[in-house]
Amino acid sequence: MHYGTSRGQAGSSFDGATARRLREELRMAPADVAYGMRAAYGMAVDARTVAAWEAGVAAPDERQLAALAGALWCSASDLMGSPGTLREYRMARGASRADIALEIGMDPDAYAHIEDTGAWTGDARQADALARVLRLPVPALIEFTGRDEELAALLRKAATTRWQAYVNPVRALVPLPREFVEEGLRALHAGYQSTTAASLGWGQPASATSREAGRTFLEEVLSHFWEAIEG
Repeated sequence: MHYGTSRGQAGSSFDGATARRLREELRMAPADVAYGMRAAYGMAVDARTVAAWEAGVAAPDERQLAALAGALWCSASDLMGSPGTLREYRMARGASRADIALEIGMDPDAYAHIEDTGAWTGDARQADALARVLRLPVPALIEFTGRDEELAALLRKAATTRWQAYVNPVRALVPLPREFVEEGLRALHAGYQSTTAASLGWGQPASATSREAGRTFLEEVLSHFWEAIEG
């Protein structure tokens, strides 16, 4: 899964079907929702806009999402699927940029820049605080704090050489128990070896097919590692 950055709309994680279900459970029409958003939150939206959100044709921006959640008597996280960006994780917690910046001890403008560009500028303590405040899964934390490429480089070496030598370097980046990392690296190494061996005949040298299979595996090494950890 890719996480990345987000600008503008709530993004693909907005769950229009859930918004519709909640509206219908409240016995409201789209026009009623739009009225509630205008009356209580000053949002200039109409019934067609609400219907477009529910149909997945469009998505609300951050302020609209908060107002929609209020009109439907739910939280913003109830209207979102699996967050895919740092901004969406924050929105799911119902927090503003200023709230998160204060929680992790960072200048608000610096935090806003991270959300907008994806370029992490914080330190290790701030990264730990970000993970705690936003309840980030480890793969998201690694990507949002700019450690994904460094981790991928280590994992490629572990997959193609002796994986045991990379337990400590990987643990320095991944905040998981040693046994989790060991099992992940063991499975990664075995997966790479089986992928390349599957396209070889007995005693044959590496073929173009096996080299391509190995190259594809290594390009997706982060996904393979997280799947092994979850398994």
